[in-house]
Amino acid sequence: MPMTRGRKLFIWILACLLLAILALVVFVATFDWNRIKPTLNEKVSAALNRPFAIEGNLAVAWQRQTDEPGWRAWVPWPHVSAERLTLGNPDWAKGPRFVGLDKVEASLSPLPLLWKRVVIPHIQLTGPSAGLERLADGRNNWTFDLGEQSTDQDEPSPWKLEIGAIGFDQGQVVLDDQSLKTHLELQVDPLGKPIPFNEIVGKPAPETGAEPKAAPQDYAFGWRLKGVYREQRLTGSGKVGGLLALQDAQRPFPVQAEVSVGSTRVAVAGTLTDPKNLGALDLRLRLAGSSLGNLYPLTGVTLPDTPAYSTDGRLVARLHDPDGATYRYEDFNGRIGDSDIHGELTFVARQPRPKLSGSLTSEQLLFADLAPLIGADSNAEKKARGAPSNQPADKALPVEAFRTERWRSMDADVSFTGKRIVQSDKLPINDLFTHVVLNDGDLTLEPLRFGVAGGALETHLGLNGRVTPLLGRAQISARGLKLKQLFPGFAPMQTSFGELNGDADIRGAGNSVAALLGSANGQVKMLVNDGAVSRKLMEIAGLNVGNYLIGELFGDKDVKINCAAADVGITNGLLGTRLVVFDTENAIVRIDGKVNFANEQMDLDIDPESKGFRVFSLRSPLYVRGTFKKPDAGVKTGPLLARGAGLLALGAFVAPAAGLLALVAPSEEQASQCEPLLKQMQASNRERAQAQPAKRK
Repeated sequence: MPMTRGRKLFIWILACLLLAILALVVFVATFDWNRIKPTLNEKVSAALNRPFAIEGNLAVAWQRQTDEPGWRAWVPWPHVSAERLTLGNPDWAKGPRFVGLDKVEASLSPLPLLWKRVVIPHIQLTGPSAGLERLADGRNNWTFDLGEQSTDQDEPSPWKLEIGAIGFDQGQVVLDDQSLKTHLELQVDPLGKPIPFNEIVGKPAPETGAEPKAAPQDYAFGWRLKGVYREQRLTGSGKVGGLLALQDAQRPFPVQAEVSVGSTRVAVAGTLTDPKNLGALDLRLRLAGSSLGNLYPLTGVTLPDTPAYSTDGRLVARLHDPDGATYRYEDFNGRIGDSDIHGELTFVARQPRPKLSGSLTSEQLLFADLAPLIGADSNAEKKARGAPSNQPADKALPVEAFRTERWRSMDADVSFTGKRIVQSDKLPINDLFTHVVLNDGDLTLEPLRFGVAGGALETHLGLNGRVTPLLGRAQISARGLKLKQLFPGFAPMQTSFGELNGDADIRGAGNSVAALLGSANGQVKMLVNDGAVSRKLMEIAGLNVGNYLIGELFGDKDVKINCAAADVGITNGLLGTRLVVFDTENAIVRIDGKVNFANEQMDLDIDPESKGFRVFSLRSPLYVRGTFKKPDAGVKTGPLLARGAGLLALGAFVAPAAGLLALVAPSEEQASQCEPLLKQMQASNRERAQAQPAKRK
């Protein structure tokens, strides 16, 4: 049968195609590819604006892919190999090169080229290394200056690049970052045999109603890290998945790490979703260190100084939320000092400032663990957590400065509940609640509430760190503090039905507790009803001066106090006594004088006045001078007090007495002893006012 013209044309085209393929195979097999290296190096260098070079052998060979199915296993693929590749640095960099490779090998699938797809199933790197540098001015060597791009490149290319697995024998990365004061050395090695994800992390708890998720890839590489991060020594090690998983946005990428930075230790194990775009994190996170405050230079999150801590919880992050990357530390448990801590925190990297919010609970809180929050921790405790010990030996008020520069780096809205506070019987605080709000440097605790001795001590505290010096304000209210619970170790107080009530309103300016009180303005009012006092009580309260004064006034006896009333004003750090009086069973004791918080100096006079004629005679007036740290107390020289002035003299304090009447709280157990005293002061003042016109007549 004669051959048709169409068949001849088809055979001719097929023969030409086969000849072209044969010629290509022969060309690839026989061509010396090293001849194009100069041109290739020049083109790549010009495109990247960096010196690029293939210094070793460049070869292309045909190889069958035995792992391909069926007839495809017989189709040879071009296999490219290049040795000793380097990519240089910009002129300002210190290192000799940005990236180096001993060898790179890759195979190209030929058939997809017909559909404009460049498919490279596997790339093998030998001896990869990278040197990353960033200067203090922000310049870095991993950002490329590619110059102006042609407008043609703005149109999407019809060609698509698909890369499968990337393998390497050992990789090294060095980071030198002057802006972070960081120098790190990272080494990555293949594990040899992959480690299943569940073998390290464990099986995840089933989520009710949730769609089944893709299983994470096995761990394939191990890594080690050492160096200095933000001027703190860093070491670490861990494991990650194979680089094939980086291409799959739906398959979680496994990560595991244990890192120590200074005194802080971090351990994570979990997954990273859509690793190429940093989609989301789901990690088991364990933190431990000498102080939560030490996390600020590492994370930028403002946390208070604390004793040593440890926590364990789940960190879930959505890194592409519209409002900013969101991190949730869920259901964590831990310890701060000897106190337990539980809760959930959320950190949102929003603009203009990130925000920390959440709720914390402690089932059993040691009061000593709160000391760093109010600057009352000792120098030894500060040293243990790595904080400077700058409290002068001759100062009692804390001088440690508030770190207000950190307050403006983030906002916060966190509540804290201490369900049970453990403390010695000298300070019977039962529980604690506070709501901390930080907004652009303005810190408020609204409220800071303690359950104390059957009553409540509530403070509304504000510290405005937006201005220099810091402006502080505190409103304090004490209600219903039972004296027998306030001093449970003092037997005479156990029969008391008395209570302590008080109010304080104080404002000041300064960047420490000492500076705030040294400039303070405000007032303090307090009533104590139906109590008792002795040297033993002063010892329980830790008041050495009071111990001396009680001994001088009353000897070693326990003395019943009907009422103790105090109304003091504070002006520019100078406290003046408007009315401070103790009504005991045998005398009235008045305290006058001043206390200077700025220089911690005291100048107080204690004047006792006997009630009528008694065998027991009170001693001369006393004084307290000196500093808070080294007080000087003694007996005044001069005559004894005149007897009988009593309430008549106290009548001069009618205005403070009237103000204190508002603090008298009715008791179901016993009538207040303070109300009659305060009313007698007012009546005495009226009697004296009426007597003066009669004398003039």
